[in-house]
Amino acid sequence: MSKPFYLTTPIYYVNDAPHIGHAYTTIAADVITRWHRQRQEEVWLLTGTDEHGEKVMRTAEANGVSPKEWADRLVETAWKPVLDTLDARVDDFIRTTEPRHVTAVARFLNSLHDKGEIYEGAYEGPYCIGCEEYKLPGDLIDGTGEYEGQKCCAIHLYPVEMIAEQNYFFRMSAYAERLLELYETQPDFVQPASARNEVIGFVKQGLQDLSISRSTFDWGVPIPWDSSHVLYVWFDALLNYMTAVGYGSDDEAERAKFARLWPANVHLVGKDILRFHAVIWPAMLMAAGLPLPSQVFAHGWLLVGGEKMSKTRLTGIAPADIIDTFGSDAYRYYFMRSITFGGDGSFSWEDMVSRYNGELANGLGNLASRVAAMIGKYFGGVLPTPGEVTDRERSLAAAAAKAVTDAETALDRLAIHDALASVWHLVDAANLYVTETQPWKLAKEAGQLDEDGQGVDGSALATSLVYAAEALRSLAVLLNPVMPKACARLWEMLGASGSLQEQPVTSAATFGALPAGTAVTKGDALFPRLIEE
Repeated sequence: MSKPFYLTTPIYYVNDAPHIGHAYTTIAADVITRWHRQRQEEVWLLTGTDEHGEKVMRTAEANGVSPKEWADRLVETAWKPVLDTLDARVDDFIRTTEPRHVTAVARFLNSLHDKGEIYEGAYEGPYCIGCEEYKLPGDLIDGTGEYEGQKCCAIHLYPVEMIAEQNYFFRMSAYAERLLELYETQPDFVQPASARNEVIGFVKQGLQDLSISRSTFDWGVPIPWDSSHVLYVWFDALLNYMTAVGYGSDDEAERAKFARLWPANVHLVGKDILRFHAVIWPAMLMAAGLPLPSQVFAHGWLLVGGEKMSKTRLTGIAPADIIDTFGSDAYRYYFMRSITFGGDGSFSWEDMVSRYNGELANGLGNLASRVAAMIGKYFGGVLPTPGEVTDRERSLAAAAAKAVTDAETALDRLAIHDALASVWHLVDAANLYVTETQPWKLAKEAGQLDEDGQGVDGSALATSLVYAAEALRSLAVLLNPVMPKACARLWEMLGASGSLQEQPVTSAATFGALPAGTAVTKGDALFPRLIEE
């Protein structure tokens, strides 16, 4: 039995409700794993929430509740419900306050302590509460406005705090050379290339040992051998990728799950948390003697008005604010299609309306409606037997085969935008095919007499509509990971047999799956055109 494809999102901080920046990562993870499911592979998708640390504690205090009460409230009213809003299909949701996580984290810590990888020492330096991270001088910028004269975090733009503590340290500096060797021998470990180059440059500057405990507050996993300290939130959070799949469990079934799923195939993260995942995390695993994940992929920031999506900067938009207008399918399509995955991308209402109307309503939706309507009008809603196949039909079938090949290649390198562009070539090819074959004209000609007084053969009309329907069937399979609701409706409209989820991606490359006699129904528009205001 082959190893399941195991992909993780970051676990998200519960200091506030999710915005579309968080949703961007979740949707990308869902699309990638749905694609692998469409390949008929076994898949495991993990997401969850990071609930410890000073930032969560301060947010809870500001709201007059305990950190656990705050976390419980946010998880149940915001973070879990947003998965349904986004139509994201996850296999597990891990919370860092769960016993399965806390117990396993303590065991991991004890193992490193027993190996001499953790020692006690003193630390003083600038700390960003937003990042939950001690900052290096190069990570800081000069404050402006009300923060003039202060050093600020380059990501959150507010002042860092100087913290001096007696802490426990992880001997991370000992792993610099091993990390550089990892990046050299496994160039795909950190992707895209820009992220890899950043990580290599950072490690080459030299690594410091990592402070992994805090003693000035108590909201965290206690250090097993010293309860006056709690574990640094990132050292705690990173372990979720293993604790969620059975690491450190006493249960035999959970240990078997860990053996089956670990190491992860992909950790999908935003670029602002790249160093934690590409430097600290592999060093932790090296120290513990555990297998490393295959890849850490850092996508870019989602920008609004030129700024990174952020509640702090008042640019946080809730996913429902957009989905209530466009629907979850169009939402998922827009963010995966319009932004080069791996780079920064901007969101605007105007661009989304334009793409919705141009690509979804006029492109895919109108194609489906026209073809179904003509089958209904000319053949009573029953797919006919096609006639002679010409170069046009062969070209359309070749476009479907190419769309499959190109999309598969793109998804394997996590270039979701390229995969969708490849599939959209088939949408364009199918629309061009209908325009060129002119089934409405062929229908009119079929009712006329030729020069010999005989009725004109209607087989060309049948061929035109059958091949257009076959292209739509291919598109339903290829676009299902991105737009599952619309594709389910398209599948039903075409009268296609079997479950759409059970159709392998490769089945979209071959025409002939819709037999003559298949009932085709028009139904409502897949994407009703929006009126631009």
